[in-house]
Amino acid sequence: MNDFVNSPGDPRGFDKRRHGAPSGFFEAEAAGLSWLSVPGGVRTVQVIDLEPGHIVLETVDEVPPTRDAARAFGAQLSVTHSAGAEAFGAPPDHWSGPLFIGNRSLPPAFEPTWGAFYARYRVLPYLDIALDVGGITPRQAEVVHAACARIEAGDFDDGAPPSRVHGDLWTGNVLWSADGVVLIDPAAHGGHRETDLAMLALFGCPFLEEITAGYETASPLRPGWRARTPLHQLHPLAVHAAGHGAAYGRALEQAAEAVLELPAARG
Repeated sequence: MNDFVNSPGDPRGFDKRRHGAPSGFFEAEAAGLSWLSVPGGVRTVQVIDLEPGHIVLETVDEVPPTRDAARAFGAQLSVTHSAGAEAFGAPPDHWSGPLFIGNRSLPPAFEPTWGAFYARYRVLPYLDIALDVGGITPRQAEVVHAACARIEAGDFDDGAPPSRVHGDLWTGNVLWSADGVVLIDPAAHGGHRETDLAMLALFGCPFLEEITAGYETASPLRPGWRARTPLHQLHPLAVHAAGHGAAYGRALEQAAEAVLELPAARG
């Protein structure tokens, strides 16, 4: 059963509720939307009303995506990322409440290095849950632990500062309007810019090559970024393995195997 009740007929906008929502659930969403809204960046859906267990968002009139819109989206996303964050794992500015990805808690952190943050706070917590519910086997989990050991040790740290990432940028959270892309449902935090791009690739996004081309026109990515896509997909795959079955556990293992084959960024 879906915990959410969506009422697009609300005259004020899109009425979104969750029965039994934990404290701060929709407030965190609103904080993330506001934080991601930076001049020149990707537009985020506007909050019309907010109260515990209930948020009303502007209605976005969707249109089919186009190549031009995709290129513009990529360029705007680079601007959003470049707005930065206080630290890796940091929540939106002025928000001290909980964070969420979907229905699950998202641990905040204030790590100075990406690898330590990513392994400790974005992969391993969900791996433990996946093990408990049978979404991944102990043997598969060993492979993920081995990959996380490399990540935590800093093998893939590139010295880039924390980016202002959406955090749950799958294609369902990308709305195409006549005025360009509008983002919804963030799990916003300080992270690595490649993670958002890897999330777009994980479940497929229209005109993905145009998006990345637009992104690189504005902010060239470090060489080898395509090969690092599985590295940045460990987090969403771990989240899905914790709640959506063993198929995601197998995908998580395969991504971890790919990570183990990656060359270190340093040394």
